[in-house]
Amino acid sequence: MGKRARLGRLLLVAGAVLVVAACEPRVRLEAPTEPITINLNIKIEQEVRIKVERDLEQLFKSDSKIF
Repeated sequence: MGKRARLGRLLLVAGAVLVVAACEPRVRLEAPTEPITINLNIKIEQEVRIKVERDLEQLFKSDSKIF
């Protein structure tokens, strides 16, 4: 095999490696453009539930004949 053939193969392999390296997927991390919102509906439902449970406990204590 001649020097030109070896050089040609070497360039071909080097070019293939560069093409494969250039096509490698990349991951980009970016900060969100919109602000983060937190839904607080759960807290409100819990407060209402606690109030209702306390009212029921008082009702059961005051009138034990309900059940």
